[in-house]
Amino acid sequence: MPINRKMPLRKCIATGEMLPKKEMIRVVRTKEGEVTVDLTGKKSGRGAYVSKSEAAIKTAKEKNVFERQLEVEIPNQVYDDLYAIVRKEPTS
Repeated sequence: MPINRKMPLRKCIATGEMLPKKEMIRVVRTKEGEVTVDLTGKKSGRGAYVSKSEAAIKTAKEKNVFERQLEVEIPNQVYDDLYAIVRKEPTS
């Protein structure tokens, strides 16, 4: 395994931080306009990343950042899913 392989970075839409892709959660809007949480990071469609923290998700929801980024209304279920994912993850 290469030691100096670059870690892909993504920008959190809530905090503006550049973080490794593995530390982010991707939300994707498909061509059909459906919005889902993409844990694989590989679903096709327009994606936006948010940090794995409740504070970042709360900020994104309050400021409607996902709606602006993905140009579609975000169902509350998406935010519920994000919170559930963050709460399940062990904190480092």
